[in-house]
Amino acid sequence: MTVTEMTAIAVEGGRGPAEALKAVRLPAPQPKAGEVLIRVRAAGVNRPDVVQRNGFYPPPPGAPETLGLEVAGEVVEAVPANSGRWRPGDRVCALLGGGGYAEYAVCDARHALPIPDGLSFDEAAGLPETVFTVYANVFEHGGLKAGETLLLHGATSGIGTTAIQMAKAAGARVIATARGGDKARAALALGADMAIDASTQDFAEAAKADGGVDVVLDMVGGDYFAKNLEALKTGGRIVYIAAQAGGEIIVPIFRIMQKRAVITGSTLRPRDADEKARLAAEVERVVWPWIATGKVRPQVDRTFPLAEAAAAHAHLEGGAHVGKVILTA
Repeated sequence: MTVTEMTAIAVEGGRGPAEALKAVRLPAPQPKAGEVLIRVRAAGVNRPDVVQRNGFYPPPPGAPETLGLEVAGEVVEAVPANSGRWRPGDRVCALLGGGGYAEYAVCDARHALPIPDGLSFDEAAGLPETVFTVYANVFEHGGLKAGETLLLHGATSGIGTTAIQMAKAAGARVIATARGGDKARAALALGADMAIDASTQDFAEAAKADGGVDVVLDMVGGDYFAKNLEALKTGGRIVYIAAQAGGEIIVPIFRIMQKRAVITGSTLRPRDADEKARLAAEVERVVWPWIATGKVRPQVDRTFPLAEAAAAHAHLEGGAHVGKVILTA
């Protein structure tokens, strides 16, 4: 099957507000050796998409200029044909360097995973970017182990709802922060052992009263750093995946020495293809069984048709969501 043209979402003018997202007709991507062409049925909407739309997160070399880091759909073509793992019609979800907001997308065949039994395309589209990020940062960089405690900020985001479930599946204790009582209650419903309304409570004091934490997953940054450090047990790890409240911190070196603290962080999109393939294999080995047994399930807050990508971004930026925002193609 040869696909030559498709509907996709582009940013009018190259950067701008949510309203700059417009449906356009573009040439369909053509898979090269080692790649698969996917008929996209659903695509996840993520904070990095918003950052890129605003002009601050360019795609890596060779990736499409259009937005979209994760999709779910059916394999249309694998190159070379009848080689490797995938065949036309296979239901997959995939991690992309970009281009997911479209009817068709291409990815490295190693970055696609089978959609777990019982999940819809909408649910599966919320897995790759989120699960890869949590696994890499909480379990690899953060080294979270069974019996340890994770302090998680942004508990009702796509990352947050996934991290709560994955940490609990691994046998860890979870302290989650959110802004507002309703969001704190949603975190408890997902399995958090303690949920703190950060708009009215001091999360560092609450975490210390609970015995402290071993790992912090922080997407807030800014003045959360000092409180993270205070909540940390000796030998604890703070892992950054974003800095929505500011990317500059004051580092109290002697306090870090006293706590033997590790401060680290990472991004997912710029990693090379081999590293993403390694991570995909680890996610399938460790996380896919958790999904199969119901310990982890993607939380879909709301879906929007592809042509309404602007409304999806506005909803995400509004901050009222609990879980993932999904585009349906």
